[in-house]
Amino acid sequence: MRLSPGQRLPRFETQDFLGQTVSSDAFVGKRLLLSFYRYASCPLCNLRMRELILAHPQLQAQGIELIAIFQSTAESIGEYVGGQDAPFPIVPDPTQQLYRQFGVEARWTGLLGFGVIGQAFKAMLSGLLPGRIDGPLHRLPADFWIDETGVIQIAHYGKTIDDHLPLAELGLTQ
Repeated sequence: MRLSPGQRLPRFETQDFLGQTVSSDAFVGKRLLLSFYRYASCPLCNLRMRELILAHPQLQAQGIELIAIFQSTAESIGEYVGGQDAPFPIVPDPTQQLYRQFGVEARWTGLLGFGVIGQAFKAMLSGLLPGRIDGPLHRLPADFWIDETGVIQIAHYGKTIDDHLPLAELGLTQ
């Protein structure tokens, strides 16, 4: 079931792809952007990761923490995403427990979108090539903006596989 603004951040505890504990409790009193992705070799997902890595200094300056979640294994994340040296936790969720907890969906219609092909070309032209697919190919992204009190302010469920919460909605310039 989808989450809505005004609801509390569901509690979770897991490990990032490097084996470090990541717990929702550690973010109490902090603002958090929680982002869900498809599989680790997804060119569109890696393009968004690159965008977030570049925006990280602005995020930090505004006191915003970030967690990225992939439906892939830790090994796949290390192989495809880990080389980008993200300064925030990247969590593997191959059993898709967190996806269910946050109501993140998979829909075949999400593969069809006006901007999807253009974004895919942009990603591949910048060297982000597809590889092994872990989990549903048709998984849609989702982003949750959570305030310091642990309340969801924005619950953005993507309509297509490239539809993430625009960083401008968080007050960031790109």
